[in-house]
Amino acid sequence: MATILLTGAAGFVGFHLARRLCADGHEVVGVDDLKPLFPALKAERLRRLREIPGFLGLVQDVSDTRMTDGLFADLRPALVVHLAAQTGVRFSVEHPFEYERTNVLGMLSILEAARRHGTQRVVFASSSSVYGNSLRVPWREDDRADAPVSLYAATKRADELMASAFAATHGLCTVGLRYFTVYGPFGRPDMAVWTFADAIANGEPVPLFDGGSMRRDFTYVDDVVEATRLALFDTGLSGASVFNVGAGQPRELDVLLRALETNLGRPAIRMMLPAQAGDVNATWADASALKAAVGFLPGTTLEEGVAAFSRWFLENPDVVDAVRRERSLGRRLVG
Repeated sequence: MATILLTGAAGFVGFHLARRLCADGHEVVGVDDLKPLFPALKAERLRRLREIPGFLGLVQDVSDTRMTDGLFADLRPALVVHLAAQTGVRFSVEHPFEYERTNVLGMLSILEAARRHGTQRVVFASSSSVYGNSLRVPWREDDRADAPVSLYAATKRADELMASAFAATHGLCTVGLRYFTVYGPFGRPDMAVWTFADAIANGEPVPLFDGGSMRRDFTYVDDVVEATRLALFDTGLSGASVFNVGAGQPRELDVLLRALETNLGRPAIRMMLPAQAGDVNATWADASALKAAVGFLPGTTLEEGVAAFSRWFLENPDVVDAVRRERSLGRRLVG
């Protein structure tokens, strides 16, 4: 069993991954800066993690290079999962420097500390957004990724290129995972699954950008956790690798909405809106390279995943209501 450093531990994927790794018997040192991004949700995730044997939670900003180097010097982690990031396409339009600091400087801070202190492998979260609005589908890792349509996408592509440089120059093993529209229990309240569910539950209009015709390759969080876990431990990986992590089944947003209506037992009020700046028309993963490398393909259907999310949403009103109260108070949710 290994001691694993996990950044962004109070985030969506980080929370689920930490639980899985601890259940497998690993010691997990979870780092999160706990900025006010969905604070009630982060606090609840961290509270639950701290109840798990084998988990140690630290509050730290990985873009603080000196502090991060000190953390690596103390822990000497052989394995690192770097999930800490400023996420979301739309917010990056208005707050570009926050994305540069957290996503680019934070990644460089992790890579340099890993190089200096003998880390064997860094697995990090990239994004399907690096493909921009490419019309060649499904997207493959060897497709061009040099025309991002958002700053968020540009920062994630920069992370991949820096990882490749550290692998080439210093022999560090890096694995970038291009996650495709992750959803599930304890997910992100700014994304469609939660946003739609909340609107349905409260009898409010559901915003359907581009009329609900945009398609997303929805990928259930348990599949993302399994792909990340395998990428962390697979002995056949070396150098710099990048893999798509997606279900390979793009679905229209209105299909998602209908599934939520069924599982929540209430009709939705549809509000048709134009597409927003930075949004892409469709995402579609070819995850065959992931299958070839680690022997796994995401397999949870949208119907199965939405049913699981809906059960959680209905069974955790305190968490859902806390997030809603924060929004009503006018908090800026980055996520």
